[in-house]
Amino acid sequence: MGKIKSKLIKRTANALLKKGIEFTEDFEKNKKVLGNTMPSKKIRNQIAGFLARVKKQERIYQSKLLKNTQN
Repeated sequence: MGKIKSKLIKRTANALLKKGIEFTEDFEKNKKVLGNTMPSKKIRNQIAGFLARVKKQERIYQSKLLKNTQN
């Protein structure tokens, strides 16, 4: 529906990123990485989707920085 995620989803996703777990822009791969460690399928899917979006935003930001430094 929308892109609004609860604090629980954001806080958990950021904690997982800080742990050093490698996530990608692919929702399915993120879902497999999270596996059965999440309390429910819905929460696992929300976290996997949020992480995919965060990784995509990071890639876009990095490419913009690289483009600006080349000019």
